[in-house]
Amino acid sequence: MSAETSSSERSRFPAFYKLSVSDRVRIIHERGWVSAEDYQSLVSGEHTLKIHKADKMIENVVGVMGLPVGLGLNFLVNGRDYIVPLVVEEPSIVAALSSAAKVVRGVGGFKVESTEPILIGQVQVVDVPHLAHAKSALMQRKAEILNLANSLHPQMVARGGGAQDLEVHTHARAEGGDMLVVHLLVDTRDAMGANLVNTMCEGIASLVETMTGGRVFLRILSNLTDRAMVRARCVIPAENLTGKGYAGEEVRDGIILANEFASIDPYRAATHNKGVMNGVDAVALATGNDWRAIEAAAHAYAARGGRYTSLTRWYKGEKGELVGELDIPMKVGIVGGPLQSNATVALDLRLLGVKTARELAEVMGAVGLAQNFSALRALVTEGIQQGHMTLHARSVAVAAGATAEIFDTVVERLVESGEIKIWKAQEIVDQVRKESRGVPEITEQPAVDHRACGHGKIILLGEHAVVYGSHAIAAPVPLAVRATAQDTNSGGVDMLIPRWGVEYRLHRDPAHRDSFQRSLGIIFDQLELTERSVRIEVFPNVPRAMGLGGSAAMAVAVIRALDQHYQLGLRDDEINALAFRCEEVAHGSASGIDNTVATYGKLLLYKRAAQKGDAPMMRELKLAKRIPLVIGISGKESLTAVTVGKVRNAWQRNPALYDGIFQQIDGLTLQGVEAMQQYDLERLGDLMNICHGLLNALRVSSWEVEELVQIAREHGALGAKLTGGGGGGSIVALCPQNKEKVAAAMRDAGYQAMEVEIG
Repeated sequence: MSAETSSSERSRFPAFYKLSVSDRVRIIHERGWVSAEDYQSLVSGEHTLKIHKADKMIENVVGVMGLPVGLGLNFLVNGRDYIVPLVVEEPSIVAALSSAAKVVRGVGGFKVESTEPILIGQVQVVDVPHLAHAKSALMQRKAEILNLANSLHPQMVARGGGAQDLEVHTHARAEGGDMLVVHLLVDTRDAMGANLVNTMCEGIASLVETMTGGRVFLRILSNLTDRAMVRARCVIPAENLTGKGYAGEEVRDGIILANEFASIDPYRAATHNKGVMNGVDAVALATGNDWRAIEAAAHAYAARGGRYTSLTRWYKGEKGELVGELDIPMKVGIVGGPLQSNATVALDLRLLGVKTARELAEVMGAVGLAQNFSALRALVTEGIQQGHMTLHARSVAVAAGATAEIFDTVVERLVESGEIKIWKAQEIVDQVRKESRGVPEITEQPAVDHRACGHGKIILLGEHAVVYGSHAIAAPVPLAVRATAQDTNSGGVDMLIPRWGVEYRLHRDPAHRDSFQRSLGIIFDQLELTERSVRIEVFPNVPRAMGLGGSAAMAVAVIRALDQHYQLGLRDDEINALAFRCEEVAHGSASGIDNTVATYGKLLLYKRAAQKGDAPMMRELKLAKRIPLVIGISGKESLTAVTVGKVRNAWQRNPALYDGIFQQIDGLTLQGVEAMQQYDLERLGDLMNICHGLLNALRVSSWEVEELVQIAREHGALGAKLTGGGGGGSIVALCPQNKEKVAAAMRDAGYQAMEVEIG
């Protein structure tokens, strides 16, 4: 990767949300966003606010409340990459911001301008005997007042800041007469500046009284910081707005119409501007800034014309593009007390990498505009509620007390119920806990599960070599993907996977489908159902990207759900063939083994077709006794397409060497069939161990996989090897005597484990 490419992609982290927290921290460290010291602080949790430090920050401290720190990705502002720390508890904000920033970075990013960081101090003067004379005196002696104010903070002046100008305003009083208000305009540079400005106002009060002959009353800063303004702008071609079944022009016009609503109706404007501040406040909290002051300034500015209105403007450009602008007061700081008292704030600022308060303000302006764009796009396409159903369900499940081991099940059932409420989640939590304790649920009649299924799988011997015409042994495991199909009035095909937090609408035009949509699109196009209005809900018990055949099982489940719903009368071989087409999209060069096991659910000896159009060889293996195994799941997601691609590149560089490895794996697999049918488990274990060594030679293992294999062997497994694509994912261990011991050891090491029997 060239230096230029590397620099331009620094804030792009595809599939970042899929990684574990430790992997996310590791990657941002590897990309240079955090130092080695900050990396260790994040991994260990040492950056969090400690109780003894909190006790020095405010009065009457009894504890510390935590909020999640997330990262807004993909931001390109004035040609520079940023990843933006966000402190926020509301689901969907971080994901929505990152998605919006990705769209805008693809067309040049955000352009943001800002004015000098001026803060206004106000000195209120009453009982002025002669208003005109007082105003004249103040303006004539302005330099004297400014010099006095600056003498109170000479270091600020040395940094290029300090009191810059003076304004005099008059206001009529309700009981008659006027008051005079002096505005002291102070450039606070990189400080927030509230205390500094208050000190200056106090310091000039006596001199102002002398000049005006009146009585000074209040001396305090103003939080309407309309002299420290930010203007953020983005331009998005209409074709870049296409998605979720909507043409780009439809989305553009919808956003413009929604913004017009906010510009004329204060009831709508309040919610509209709250959306802007969802992003701005999250950055303010992360960087230790006064979010209350920023909120006050924004809303006061929105009402400056005597009627509360939108902070943003969206309109159609000369070439039909969507143009968005945000004008907002933004007085922030990057130096001061919070940096010394809260280590997380200092770390977040280092992560963000801003050098001045103005630069921080400009980033926050871009974040506010991005958040507004994301909210409006959601409103005018799938709607806010539909778009955030699973995210909301996950938040509700936490509130209802769903623990980690039942969390996904609770979310899944909550979404399925359609009642995304805490009381419903608590009902489901109680029900799932009863089920896990073996307490039967009393109902008037047994529940019937009408959902279609696809089987998960393990490969006992032969992975990767099977792509090149070798044999493989594969078995279904007691994991499945289930799916339902329901008619809707949404006007399109909607896919919902609550367990994974996935929701999207299938685009009718194949050219506009992203990678996740292509497999679903193949199914609907082939079955001629693309014009239907239907909602597909998928319930995966197969972990995602763990080498257990999840993508094939999902394809089979969705095909069967549509077959049942529309009474298509599909045969198993037709379902298998269609699922294979989906696998080719998912993996690039698919052997067909995953979709075959997903469809038929049998222990098979499999060999792919020699030529396209021929049928693969598959033979069901009948065993006298079931074979006990433990599946170890690493938790590190692995894309089969990536590992298959790496092996193919290596094979193309040295085909003779790699063909030899594939032939050795093929021989091991055929010996494995004999060992299984003779129930010679020691021999089978040896074959598995040797096969794992050959797979290691193909460089498709990982340190997590190697640790799991070692744990299994140390605790009595006769054989252990990776299963599936590798690069993470899962292993399979042969354990005729001590399944429980091996599984427990894997769990003690922080991995998931499942005891199964095949045959």
